[in-house]
Amino acid sequence: LAEPFGHVRGRPNSVNAAQGRGTDQEELPMSKTLMKLSAAALALCVAFPVQAQDTPAEITVDTVVATVNGTDITFGHMLMARASLPERFQDAPSAELWEGLLERLIQYEALSQSDKAKETDRVALALDNEKRELMAAEAMQAIADGAVSEEAIAEAYKAGYTDAVQGVEYNASHILVETEEKAKELVAELEGGADFAELARANSTGPTGPNGGLLGWFGKGRMVAAFEEAVATMEPGELSAPVQTRFGWHVIKLNETRAVDAPPLEEVRAQLEQQIKQEAVQSYIKDLAESGEVTRLDYSEIDTSIINNLGLLAD
Repeated sequence: LAEPFGHVRGRPNSVNAAQGRGTDQEELPMSKTLMKLSAAALALCVAFPVQAQDTPAEITVDTVVATVNGTDITFGHMLMARASLPERFQDAPSAELWEGLLERLIQYEALSQSDKAKETDRVALALDNEKRELMAAEAMQAIADGAVSEEAIAEAYKAGYTDAVQGVEYNASHILVETEEKAKELVAELEGGADFAELARANSTGPTGPNGGLLGWFGKGRMVAAFEEAVATMEPGELSAPVQTRFGWHVIKLNETRAVDAPPLEEVRAQLEQQIKQEAVQSYIKDLAESGEVTRLDYSEIDTSIINNLGLLAD
């Protein structure tokens, strides 16, 4: 059976659909027109003849958009099918979306009613999992939405930024050479009064050499570990002993330091909202796990490779 949106590999994830996210499981090329069935499809699969219905004054999720042998397909079904579309279809013309989604739902319903469709254990188990995931997703969404408030955002900002130490940024220069011996020679020259910038321009093999070795401002995580650890122990104006990294040997001069300012609230609002939601969901799940009665099969004596035997689902 050809799909209105190209040949489908796999089935859209219903949890993604419920949360308005698409799926990228449709990987093979689309047909020439977005909502047309593949030219290679069997003629009987191109479309099902339908009788015209009166157009209702108002469309709701309960509006019947088609019937197949007496079974209703509603506008709500179309919306859920539309929500599961991959992102690349989101800007398709609405008329083509309507036609293609409705035709697909009609095809699916007709097939599901046919004598070839059996509600096997595989189908029943898949439906169980789908319902479990969808209900869990609904619960998590409700918990997350209920957790975000201006008060919660203000508290999270205060804890994470206003009251927290934001760290230190460093302004440093360095001279990079190939050997420890050369680095020690440079340290001796500098301690004897030589100009750091001039020695860097004359000796450094790094890209900052022509600039007198100046690295500018950087914070935690911006430099390789050994370099960062050395800088963190220094005072402004101090020279380091030779420091080895994968780039070679460094002679470092710490020029100055400054405290990192907290970012404006609006700059981190989205990040704080996400943090609040995640913490609320995690806390709720933890409470459920502690208060609920859960039993687990002891699998210590089981050959766990059986988890890969999908043939057990075959009828």
